[in-house]
Amino acid sequence: MARILLGVTGGIAAYRALELARLATRSGHAVRVLMTEAATRFVGPASFEGIVGAPVLTSEFERDPMRGAFPGEPLPGHDPIGHLAVVENCDAYLVAPASANTIAKLAGGHADSMVTTAFLACDAPRLVAPAMNDRMYRDAATQANLRTLRERGVEVIDPDTGPLASRGEYGAGRLPQPDALLARVEAALGAPAQGSLAGVRVLVTAGGTREPLDSVRFIGNRSSGRMGVALAAAAAARGAEVTLVAANVALPTPPGVRRIDVETAAELAEAARAEFEACDVLLMAAAVADFRPADAAAGKIAREGTDGLELRLEPTEDVLAGLARRRRPGQVLFGFAAEHGAEAIERARAKLERKGVDAIVFNDVSRSDIGFDAEHNEVTIVERDGEHRVERATKDEVAAAVLDRVEAVRAAP
Repeated sequence: MARILLGVTGGIAAYRALELARLATRSGHAVRVLMTEAATRFVGPASFEGIVGAPVLTSEFERDPMRGAFPGEPLPGHDPIGHLAVVENCDAYLVAPASANTIAKLAGGHADSMVTTAFLACDAPRLVAPAMNDRMYRDAATQANLRTLRERGVEVIDPDTGPLASRGEYGAGRLPQPDALLARVEAALGAPAQGSLAGVRVLVTAGGTREPLDSVRFIGNRSSGRMGVALAAAAAARGAEVTLVAANVALPTPPGVRRIDVETAAELAEAARAEFEACDVLLMAAAVADFRPADAAAGKIAREGTDGLELRLEPTEDVLAGLARRRRPGQVLFGFAAEHGAEAIERARAKLERKGVDAIVFNDVSRSDIGFDAEHNEVTIVERDGEHRVERATKDEVAAAVLDRVEAVRAAP
């Protein structure tokens, strides 16, 4: 097992670092914790000390009672310089949460705290997990600082998107779940993936396609890609090798996920075909357009001089049905369907048979509180031998329920 150094900086997400320390310790890793003074205003050092079984260091001037050793190791015979010894002994150093202020200091090479001083002295793999308000995260200064860290070989773990600490605010800036953070640290150390889907290759499609009408206009749909991104993140957290085909998705890529960006139904079909043979599980969550303009204009269609515009639409390729016809034994295919109103179950079951897949996950888009671009969803997973209802929950929770069914189908004789 590894010796993990955890740097905790000031931010509401510091409470998640407690669970990360607990998870890493339960996984057999030895953990030491460094904290900034601001971090202690959110979580007390004693909480970490009780979890990891080692003193927390908050100043480069304080003496380390363990002399740089990690839990379970013998103490050295001499009393070394604390911030040098603890990083010399670690196998990886993760700063999580990393505030905008600390990120700026790390990019600038500042050394004014135990966290930043140790970061400069560390030769082991270094990882940074930003967590802050989305406006601070999107600011040009923060983005430039993160680019600088990446250029220097630091692994930056993109934040999740969702509700933020400030009431009513939503965006990118949430610290990823502790299991996802630990997986990134273990991956940086070359550890094999762990989890119920370890070694399973999962292909996820997300978002909504856009079919060009002319050089500036398109026919599209309201899908944001949140459900597909949540599925990709959940599968990666379970140890899967995940490829995400994203159609016009503005959300950040989940940690450990390989991403392919597409725009049209034809591009999505091509990308999915290229990846399908190698995958073990397909989660077709993208909202693929059923029709496209038959004759897209090369330039911009002018408004002036016209009494109206008539469009002739032609059907697009049925991507899911086409992939299902090519499936090999053992592959599991889940389709997704946005249904509306009565008899939705019957339509979903007909689609299950027509497309030749293992399950159809459908939600009722007549409701404004779930589905497209909403934080929550409520679905029914229709399989050949029954139905599994998932009551209204966050899309992360729905993704976990869907993957539970994927695992059940894979395990079935």
